[in-house]
Amino acid sequence: MTEILFVLTVIYVAYILYIVSGDKKAIAKSITPVEEPEKQGVSVQLAAIEPIPKKEPAKSPKTNTAKPVKSTSTKKPAATKKGLKDPKTGDIATTYNNYRFTKRWIKEALVTEGLLEKIYKNNELNADIETIIKAAIAELETMEQYKA
Repeated sequence: MTEILFVLTVIYVAYILYIVSGDKKAIAKSITPVEEPEKQGVSVQLAAIEPIPKKEPAKSPKTNTAKPVKSTSTKKPAATKKGLKDPKTGDIATTYNNYRFTKRWIKEALVTEGLLEKIYKNNELNADIETIIKAAIAELETMEQYKA
């Protein structure tokens, strides 16, 4: 069975190489140098091209007197991204909603700040512990040294 698979793979690779090399030959044949029209004895006269005048948009007799609408949404500047910053390395983590995939330094910071008892393993997690973890992460976000 292994030999058959090997033979089929070799045939497939050979076929791909044949197609690729055949395409290069076809491209080389299609790109032939074109002789200049002057060399063929045909004189070409180019017509003078007149620039096309730009049309100005027609102004409507009605003038829009409506005041511009002010945006009521408050956009945060790009400098204040939501995330946690590692005070030791300066690394910024923006995805830490799931404790299973949270970076190690965030888990260690939760323990060193006294927000959690220990670093929980994945098999120790349940609904009660996850609510405690979410509250601890929310409290960690409010601390100045961990703000991004």
